[in-house]
Amino acid sequence: MRLRHSALPFSARRSGARRIATLLTALALSLPLVQAQADDRAMRDALEAARNQQWEGFDFGAIEAHPLAGYVEYHRLRSRLPQLEPRQVLGFIDRHADSPLGEWLRGQAIAQYGHAGRYDSLLAVADGEPAGTARQCYYYTAKLGSDPAAAAEGGLSLWMVGRSQPDACDTLFGTLRSQGVIGEQQIWERKMLAWQAGESGLASFLGRQLGSRWEGARAAMEQLGGDFAAVTRVPACLGPECRASGPLFAAAMHGFTRADTEAALEAWRKIAPHLPIEREHRAGIERDLIFYSLVRDIRHNRGWVDQTLAERSDADLLELRVRAALGERDWRGVLEWLSRMEPDTRDDTRWHYWAGRAQEQLGDDARAREAYARAAEGRSFFGFAAADRLGQPYALNLERNGFDESFRDQVARWPAVQRTEALLRINEPGLAASEWYGAVERATAREARALADYAQRRGWHAKLVQTTITGRMWDALEWRFPEAYREHFLHWGRMTGVDPYLLMGIARRESAYNPEAVSPAGARGLMQVMPGTATQLARQLGISDPGPYGVLDPELNIRLGSTYIRDMLDRYRGNRIAAAAAYNAGPGRVDRWLADAPEEFDLFVESIPFRETRLYVQAVLSYRAIFESLANGGSSQGVSMLSPTEKAVRYDRSLLARN
Repeated sequence: MRLRHSALPFSARRSGARRIATLLTALALSLPLVQAQADDRAMRDALEAARNQQWEGFDFGAIEAHPLAGYVEYHRLRSRLPQLEPRQVLGFIDRHADSPLGEWLRGQAIAQYGHAGRYDSLLAVADGEPAGTARQCYYYTAKLGSDPAAAAEGGLSLWMVGRSQPDACDTLFGTLRSQGVIGEQQIWERKMLAWQAGESGLASFLGRQLGSRWEGARAAMEQLGGDFAAVTRVPACLGPECRASGPLFAAAMHGFTRADTEAALEAWRKIAPHLPIEREHRAGIERDLIFYSLVRDIRHNRGWVDQTLAERSDADLLELRVRAALGERDWRGVLEWLSRMEPDTRDDTRWHYWAGRAQEQLGDDARAREAYARAAEGRSFFGFAAADRLGQPYALNLERNGFDESFRDQVARWPAVQRTEALLRINEPGLAASEWYGAVERATAREARALADYAQRRGWHAKLVQTTITGRMWDALEWRFPEAYREHFLHWGRMTGVDPYLLMGIARRESAYNPEAVSPAGARGLMQVMPGTATQLARQLGISDPGPYGVLDPELNIRLGSTYIRDMLDRYRGNRIAAAAAYNAGPGRVDRWLADAPEEFDLFVESIPFRETRLYVQAVLSYRAIFESLANGGSSQGVSMLSPTEKAVRYDRSLLARN
């Protein structure tokens, strides 16, 4: 029996209507999502076809409304180079000025036009000197006709390197040689650069292009190649008008100084007064001698080093000299060499701190406090150390940012944001990163902060950190040090007994919170664990070997990294400075450094011979204090970068748990 609709109870009719309305609403809401997913699939297929140059039967209209349609057009135009006309390239660049695509096509056009000899077309699309050696060679080749002076200057710069250059440079170099811009003098100078760089093949090739006037110089080079000490025996005047001498002695002394710095200085002092060489070569030789004498701590050379360095203002050499004075506890020397630095260099938190330490050691407490106060303005290891000496909170200089929801909605609709999101949806993270960071580079300060806010809300931790770096948002600490993987750090810190803020500081320094980071040496993940170390730690923990890809899992990576730093803390009696140094450089090296170390924490950190490790330790400990301060509501009140024991203990072999 068929019931009429009106025969149903009213409540049943109302309930059924609600269900139908709900279904219709859900269907209406899902249709745009289904369509967007279909559009993304079409875009992914189109991009793959474009990369493979599969244009037959290609329907551009199917994806022309997609935010990534420009990527397909890029490949289409690229495939038509070098026949493509410059106006089409420039039109694409104009249309995609807010994307990396425009500059990518410009670079491709320069390379393709240059290879084809379409130099007028190349100059039409170029916007100044391009990046990349091959493109630069094509660019200056194109300039030979319209701007020969610029071509000669650019060509000489590309010529004067001690390595082989790409084939793209052949026409440029050949033309400059025929014009006399590159002559035997320039050939000899490049030959010396190649010899110094160990490029024997290039050096031999260049030598065959020199005439008989250079025979004596070639013979001297052969003699020096077997014995650098022969610099005192070869003629001072080599080549036409002695013009071979400067490049040859500069190359020979570079090798000699690296091989035997003390003997090299003795030889240099004998020959220097009689050498007819240019000031630039003399300065380069002396720079090498100062650098290696200080790095290798050759005390026999110190008198000459100090006399020569007093006439120079090289920031890195003066830094080495200050560090040498600190190692010797020569506090007056510290102040003297600091005073020789350029004001901009000297006005750094680190140097204010050491000026304060020197004044304090010399008994001038007023000046010491003044220097510490200047240092304590900085947000860094030495800034925090200075604040500790003054007994005051750390200067975080925390910048807070906020945006209303209306503006946030606008940001979400920005084309660069939509392209980034679309690229992530079709699994193109590399292109997404290029889009995102390009947008940050082009942005105003407010726009860059809006992008950082967007990245934070999307949980893009690695992008967020890099956004603050690209946008130079140094005081936006909540973005620079986000609460990424916080629960994992707290959990494994508790399980291993390791300060979780130390773990956060290590991860922030190691990977900038990129869970897929892989270093050139093979270290992987958030805490940059080496696969071999991961295998050992897994065996220690009684878990399966994660292998080179399993170690990328964020929680497992944090667990393994936490275990390793715990072992280093156990090795050094809980000392986080030594443990952090060992995490970066290995415990064997740290053991050796402690054997010869100064006793105080700041002197130990400054004495670490590896610059990378020295900066690493400072960053990890200062980051640790920042993370704790942020967890404290953004206040450093009650936060201490180092424990009283870490500040007071002797940094020597006594730190080793097993002596």
